[in-house]
Amino acid sequence: MPAAANRSGIWPGLAFVGAGALCVAAGWWLGQLQNGSARSDPSRAALERQASSLQQQLNQGGASQAEQQRLLELLVALDRKAEAIALLERLADQQPQQWSLRLLLAELRRDQQDRSGAEREVRQLLNLRPDQIEGLQLMALLQLEMGRGAQAQSQLEEALQRASKPQLKPDALPIGLLLANLLQRRGQPGQGESLLLKLATEFPSDQRPLLARAMLQQERGDINGAQESLALARSRKTGPSDPRLDQVAAAWGLAPLRDPSSMPPGKQTPAPPAESENP
Repeated sequence: MPAAANRSGIWPGLAFVGAGALCVAAGWWLGQLQNGSARSDPSRAALERQASSLQQQLNQGGASQAEQQRLLELLVALDRKAEAIALLERLADQQPQQWSLRLLLAELRRDQQDRSGAEREVRQLLNLRPDQIEGLQLMALLQLEMGRGAQAQSQLEEALQRASKPQLKPDALPIGLLLANLLQRRGQPGQGESLLLKLATEFPSDQRPLLARAMLQQERGDINGAQESLALARSRKTGPSDPRLDQVAAAWGLAPLRDPSSMPPGKQTPAPPAESENP
């Protein structure tokens, strides 16, 4: 998969950053389009015709916003990235309130190995929305890729400071999770884990800091610690548990930590004693 679509894999803890925030990130959308069905000749020919028709409407000034969006999707799916970038530049300038357009433009530039151009686009976004989590995430990734991890860390620390004082804001949680992930990638897992514990204290009803901590523990081979953190995360929520907990537990082979209600009928078994260790 192209680089721009790999952001979630590079940041393993960020599936838990925000309630739906990252699912609208442009990298996901870009990856879906690039993995589409435009490779087969008949299908591609039809898409090319549709793109040509929409491009003609755009040149004549008669394309609606929906039609411009569709043209953008087609250009990306057809791997006509230079044209997609040109269209996105136009759309982003015309609709500055649509921050996702600027973010997608940055993703496309990064996909084309234009990291300085991508950074310029993200900076425009952050100038207007300095604590936009998707922008902070992509900026930190770009800075890491360009060997400026210290700058990325400093920027996130400043953002966390703004979100924490004089009064703790909800934005402090996703920003803190992002900073903890960055600290881990910069070889400072202890500081990252300390930050996660602080977030767990500051947001006592949220499962994500403990879930992120469990991922750190699992990565360093502390399975017992990961089990404990997952169990603590589950205990923080009344009612149906977050399905991501079951996904993580299943991926790690930690069946006793899966919610029995999420298991298929006939497969629900009581969890063994806490001291038991799963293979």
